[in-house]
Amino acid sequence: MEWKSDWNLRGRMAFTMFLLFALYIVFIAILAEANMWIIMPVVGVFLLGQLFFSDKLALYTMGAREVSKDEYPELHASISRLSQQADLPKPTVAVTDSRVPNAFATGRSQDSATVCVTTGILNTLNQEELEGVLAHELAHVKNRDVMVMTIASFLSTIAFMVVRWGWLFTGGGDDDSPGALVAILASLVVWIVSFFLIRALSRYREFAADRGGAMITGNPSALASALMKISGRMDKVPDRDMREQSEMNAFFIIPMKGSSIMRLFSTHPSTERRIERLQDMEREIQFA
Repeated sequence: MEWKSDWNLRGRMAFTMFLLFALYIVFIAILAEANMWIIMPVVGVFLLGQLFFSDKLALYTMGAREVSKDEYPELHASISRLSQQADLPKPTVAVTDSRVPNAFATGRSQDSATVCVTTGILNTLNQEELEGVLAHELAHVKNRDVMVMTIASFLSTIAFMVVRWGWLFTGGGDDDSPGALVAILASLVVWIVSFFLIRALSRYREFAADRGGAMITGNPSALASALMKISGRMDKVPDRDMREQSEMNAFFIIPMKGSSIMRLFSTHPSTERRIERLQDMEREIQFA
């Protein structure tokens, strides 16, 4: 399969990552001046462990389990075929018993990826729509999104830790350093700015996964139809189920509904904009 890029989208992702990189360079310099660099390897070990065990943590959080070909033959067959079309090794297949219609991909690399679906989505979508969703998740795997977002959020997590625990470093600086207080204030600014940049990057990567998934199946309208169905069903999901799974929002194909203000800071673009782009792709294919 030829993996055609959306250069406009890639340009925006590159610019966002450049801004993050520039922000983090300044942040590292401030930490070094304040003799607080020691927090970096500590948080680094923590995030490395989180990345290494990301698949197991995600499945545990969702109460999901790996399933065999005998249990879900059609699901295995679809993922095998789509993985071949995407030039990917077949990921581990997992299912979680949940009424919430959703799916996600996790894993630190293409070789250790897992694609998980809920029983709710299996009961909601037809075969074409389900394959559109599975292809979207495989596009996340192909784009190495778990790795990219973990790296992008590394120094943002450090900034948060400095804001939270930086007071432990007060009282020990020399007269020429900006001091721990300045570092804490700078960390607060870095954390806020990086929060918005990482959210923007996450939304761009969702658009890229939609595009990649549509290219794998060659059927953008099936994914658009799936997004409409899932979004419609979300309004009927009990609040308790929403709360239980909200921690996985960044991984889901569609996040749990939140308040209007929280949607402004969402890790995903609006469903309406995603569907519009998929419909544009469908028209491009028809007139190509």
